[in-house]
Amino acid sequence: MSALLLAFDDEWPLAERLAAALAWPLQPVARHRFPDGETRLRLPPRLPARVALLRGLQQPNDKLTELWLAAAGARELGAAQLALASPYLAYMRQDIAFSPGEVVSQRHVGRLLALAFDAIVTVDPHLHRVATMDEVVPGRCGVALSAAPLLGQWIAAKVQDALLVAPDEEAEQWVAAAAHAHGLPYLVARKQRLGDHEVRVSLPSIDVAGRAAVLLDDVASTGRTLVDAAAALRARGAASVDVAVTHGLFVGDAIERLHAAGVRRVWSTDSVPHASNCVSVAPLLARALEEWAAG
Repeated sequence: MSALLLAFDDEWPLAERLAAALAWPLQPVARHRFPDGETRLRLPPRLPARVALLRGLQQPNDKLTELWLAAAGARELGAAQLALASPYLAYMRQDIAFSPGEVVSQRHVGRLLALAFDAIVTVDPHLHRVATMDEVVPGRCGVALSAAPLLGQWIAAKVQDALLVAPDEEAEQWVAAAAHAHGLPYLVARKQRLGDHEVRVSLPSIDVAGRAAVLLDDVASTGRTLVDAAAALRARGAASVDVAVTHGLFVGDAIERLHAAGVRRVWSTDSVPHASNCVSVAPLLARALEEWAAG
């Protein structure tokens, strides 16, 4: 056995797809939670020299502890080269201190991952003032993949004459990549954030009446920005509004509020398990891990 994929039970469907794409054996990381909240992990007792661990970091606080323990245990059990395949990487937004005393979470989570893993592979990380994943995980191999072209392909097949819409300026990079890959037109909305739960989205002076609009973004959490953008598109006469995102976190009643704002369909990749999953990131992750394993 030259390489092995490890995964937790709550991400097993993606793990099976990834293992099949890699043609690697797949083994579980077994967990037992004690009444006091501590967790006991069990790995295969003997590991090959090259191991990849699949772990998305949605709901990250408990998972980071488990991830650290799993990585340390894998080293003890024989993994000389250890990669993390994290389809969704948390704590990437806070890349500077916006006010005195704020902890820059991206910097410190990145350093923590760099201590545990030789390579970190992720999909559409939410980076702003940092150009590459190598900067996030200093001294290690950081790989940032994008699912935008895959979502663009799905949209092109499902929506005739689709108009892609970036709900804010930050989303333009993903919308542009999807649009250029499949010859789709796009526009970029502008967002003003008024608080954690309130935003205001404005559209450029482009006629969207009668168009089939598809809002595309990297992540949907509370969905506030997408809700406001959908309402703005409907108010301007868009014939339909669909939503496609890489990471469908959809906190609380986000899906219900999207539909209430006039969204017809919601699509996401399987980077985060959700009922809206329609596109798999397994082929993207597999190619990156194959390159790492061959290195």
